[in-house]
Formats: sequence, C-alpha cells, structure tokens
Amino acid sequence: MLAVWPSPGLPGRCAVLAALGAALRPRLCGLPVCRPPRRGLGQELWQRPESRLPLRLPEAAEVTRLVQLRARPAPQLRRFIACPDLARTVVASLNVGPACGPEPVVLECEPGPGVLTRTLLNAGARVVALESDSAFLPDLQFLENNLHGQLEVVHCDFFRLDPLGCGSMKPPAMYSEKLFENLGIMAVPWTADVPVKVVGFLPQKRERNALWKLIIFMYERSSIYRYGRIELNLFISEKEYKVLTAKPGALRSYQALSVLWQTGFEIQLLHTEPWSSFVTNSKSGGLAIPKSAVRPTPLDSFFSDAVKQFRLRI
Repeated sequence: MLAVWPSPGLPGRCAVLAALGAALRPRLCGLPVCRPPRRGLGQELWQRPESRLPLRLPEAAEVTRLVQLRARPAPQLRRFIACPDLARTVVASLNVGPACGPEPVVLECEPGPGVLTRTLLNAGARVVALESDSAFLPDLQFLENNLHGQLEVVHCDFFRLDPLGCGSMKPPAMYSEKLFENLGIMAVPWTADVPVKVVGFLPQKRERNALWKLIIFMYERSSIYRYGRIELNLFISEKEYKVLTAKPGALRSYQALSVLWQTGFEIQLLHTEPWSSFVTNSKSGGLAIPKSAVRPTPLDSFFSDAVKQFRLRI
C-alpha cells in the first residue's frame, strides 16, 4: 500500500480555495449554508447472527449475464466488480468486520449485481446498498429481507446527494440529511473515529465534477461531512488519481484540485486494477481506463484552532 501525504503549506493556498469554493459551490452543489448537524439520531442496534452460512458469490460469467439482463441502457457508463477475488481484495482493504473494533457503516455505491455486497456481508460488515437503477433493486431487496438488519437497500445515487434546488425530489436523488436520518446514523465529533465508509466507483463521465463537489462539501463541513470524517474508498481513473496526488512542478497534473485534496485529506493508494476486470452496462465495454482504488480520509486536525488560524492567514 502506498501512502501519499499532503505537502506542507503552499503560499496563498487558502485565499485561492475560499475564492474557488465561493465561485464553484452554487454551480456544483447549490446548497444553502450548512446548519449544525442534528443530534440524537438513534443508531439502530444490529445484532449479528451468531451463525450463518456464507453467502454464495457468483462467478464472473454469471455476473456478466446478470448485468446484460438487468442493466438498462443509460448514458452514464457504469462498472461493476465481477471477480470474487477482486471483491475480497477490496473488502480486506476496508478493515471492516467484528475483528476490526467499533464498526462503521459501509455505504456501497451502485452495487448492481451485488458481488461486493455479498463479500462485505460475509466479512460481517453492516452494509447500506445505495442503488440508482431500479432493475437491480429486487435482487438486493430479497437479500435484505433475509439478513435480519445487516443489509439495508436504498434507491439512491450517492453522487446525486444534495443536488441543486430545494424541496421534495424523486429517488435516486436525495438529501443526505434524510438518508442519514432514515439510517439512524448520528453525527460524531470531527476528531472521533470514522463513522461511515463509502465504497464505489466515481462516475466515469463526471469524475472531475464529483471530486469538486466532494471537496467543497468537506471544506464547508456540509452534506455527508456534517456527520464526521467520512472515509471514501473509490475507484477512479489513473488520470484523476495523478491530479489528486500531484506535487508542485508537475505542470500537467498539479492543479487547484491537487492543493485542495492534499490539504484536507490523507490520500492512500490501495490497489490498481486493469479495466478488463470490470463488467460494464455498455455493449462496447467502455474506454480501457485502468482504475485506481484510492482512500481519501479527512484529516482529524483539519478543523482544529491552529489549522483554522493558518487557513485564515493565507
């Protein structure tokens, strides 16, 4: 595992960040100023069954047939984990399950055929499957109904949380406050342990936009970050990974986004996987872009008094 640590202070950094946030936030997020997080959302107590046979993991060929059968043609290319060995590698990197101490909730984005879902469940994780395609919901809900609270399935697109505008909306778009309240996830202090781990793929055609949206949420401590230091475990393209971790002097890769992410997050490279390892909802298979599994974890000191004063000065 390769750990990439943020570079120490770069001149004029936070003045630029503040201006970028003010200019881009209305376009990307459209959210009002963050209110203090609601407290007292009761965390549902889930009792893990003492004995249960492991869930069967379908083979890659079965997953391919299922995706071809269920996935609807859509302008948004989606990739799915089909290989059980890759699913086990991802789960091992998440450090979830009864042997890993206090148990955060795992939000799985776009589980589709559910190979990673089943692997997470076999590891003992409490999983919330956020699926935007209604064609995959029946199989996931059948699994949910037989697991006594270990799995919850929600018709939701994680990357469409807190969209532009106010008022009611139809799934898969959703407000994060409603999602977390329905799940019984409580806000915790910023310096506490990670309360939620997110795992999934950044939308291929909207990677850059999603990265901007997430970083603005974190700097504002709004949306999902109102509930604490949410850990992301995301497959992203090699191009965007290079941007996130670029150092000064890398003329093509080092950008404002590099400074923002390296200032606020510890970024770890977990795994790199060739494009051929994934199943897609496209007949053409999509672009042959290697995927890097990256874990950006917000720094627990980011909102400390010393860091606040530093950010205000520059």
